[in-house]
Amino acid sequence: MCTKNFILAINPGSTSTKIAIYENNKQLFIKNIKHSAEELSAFVKITDQFEFRKNLILAEIKNAGFDINKIRIVIGRGGLLKPITSGVWTVNDAMLADLQASRYGQHASNLGAIIAHNIAKTINGAEAIIADPVVVDELDDIARISGHPLMPRKSIFHALNQKAIARRYATECDKKYEDLNLIVVHLGGGISVGAHKNGLVIDVNQALDGDGPFSPERSGSLPVNEVINVCFSGKYSETDVRKMVCGAGGFVAYLKTNDALVVENKAKDGDKECQFIQNAMVYQVAKETGAIATVLKGKVDAILLTGGIAYSKPFVTELIERISFIAPVKVYPGEDEMGALAANALMYLNKELESKEYK
Repeated sequence: MCTKNFILAINPGSTSTKIAIYENNKQLFIKNIKHSAEELSAFVKITDQFEFRKNLILAEIKNAGFDINKIRIVIGRGGLLKPITSGVWTVNDAMLADLQASRYGQHASNLGAIIAHNIAKTINGAEAIIADPVVVDELDDIARISGHPLMPRKSIFHALNQKAIARRYATECDKKYEDLNLIVVHLGGGISVGAHKNGLVIDVNQALDGDGPFSPERSGSLPVNEVINVCFSGKYSETDVRKMVCGAGGFVAYLKTNDALVVENKAKDGDKECQFIQNAMVYQVAKETGAIATVLKGKVDAILLTGGIAYSKPFVTELIERISFIAPVKVYPGEDEMGALAANALMYLNKELESKEYK
């Protein structure tokens, strides 16, 4: 008889908190709790939102009529931590201390582990874990070299979705993820292009604040001398420049919107500027994909496209035309982060994965 394992997944974002309950791999309940700017303005730091978000989560679970005491695992979206390897990590005191102090940066995802731990400790026998946070670091040492020792390349990317899609493709092919060479392209608010070699992401652009293709709201790689000129022009503050790089770059800078669907629809309606900038983003993603293929020495089993922009037929069609010479391309539109979190929790419960201790 199959054991009923109930899993609560928690994924805090900048303006929402997604929660879902699973019975093994079957989704029983999902809710996207929206947070208005007015509500969040009451909190100075992101971690100050802890009680506010936790109470909303508990209220939604109660309203859904689910007995929270049935939960065995509470899995939170991992936040900004020190670089760690892929897998499942137990939420412990060291992790909580780093997240609560925002030691490696402030981001809403930092709340995932904090809330998961707090809820789990109220349930007899429940555990709190995270899986594949954005700081997963499996880079080859040579990939860390940037060109200056003061500025090493870092691994910050869509690890959760990239790993989940790579494993899904491997399962569909009846192969092991660890036996494949893959390029996974995550197309979302940020864009990351990863080289997956035998189960490790050995190289990937730093997708948060300044590396690789531009995206709907991030600038990607920029001409360094032009950045220096902007920084010392006297026209912009440090906050202004950081915003240019992450939050107000890409589509936002060129087209005044971060909505890729709006850009796509305007391009279809004949807006020449939208057509041009959308094609420029395709161009940069294709160029990054070609570059990352050299990391795998051209031995690529497949290229996997995922993320919200992968729903865009014009974007994907143009991108495939540019990169299909490298390897077969398969498209997995969207990003099922909740399903990916639950899948990791289930692998842990089934003893397919061991939890790691953060130190």
